[in-house]
Amino acid sequence: MCTKKYKIGYTDGVYDLFHVGHLNMINTARNYCEYLIVGVHGDEVVREYKKRTPIIQEEDRRKIIASIKGVDKAVINQFRDKMKLWELYHFNVIFIGDDWKGTERWNHFEKILGEIGVDVIYVPYTKGISTTEIRQRIMNEEK
Repeated sequence: MCTKKYKIGYTDGVYDLFHVGHLNMINTARNYCEYLIVGVHGDEVVREYKKRTPIIQEEDRRKIIASIKGVDKAVINQFRDKMKLWELYHFNVIFIGDDWKGTERWNHFEKILGEIGVDVIYVPYTKGISTTEIRQRIMNEEK
C-alpha cells in the first residue's frame, strides 16, 4: 500500500554549483510522490533568463541530479513553460521554492495547472545558501 499522496512529482532548477538547498528541495519533493522527475534547465535557457552561463554544463548537471537517491528521472529542459513540461511528463504535482510564492509568474502557473488538476507545493527556501552567494564568495576569494 502506497502512502505517498501523488503518483508523479516534478521539480526543476539550474542546479549549478549544487548545494544543500537543492538537496533539501529534491528530498522534500520526494517525500510527497511515488515517482520524481527533476528537470535541469539547459544552458541556453539559463543564458536567456539569468543573463549568465552556468559554470557546470547542462549534461554534467543532469548527471549529478540523476545520481541522487530518490530521483527517478533527470531531464534537461530547454524551456521554462510549466504547461509544456506537463505535456511531456504528466505530473500530478509540481514543487517550487516558497520564494516564488505570490509572484505574477507563479500565480499564473497555479491557475493554469490547477485547471488540469496539478497541485503546486511551495517548499521552504533554505536560508543562508544559494548559488549566487557561492559565486560571490568565490569571486571575493579570488580578489
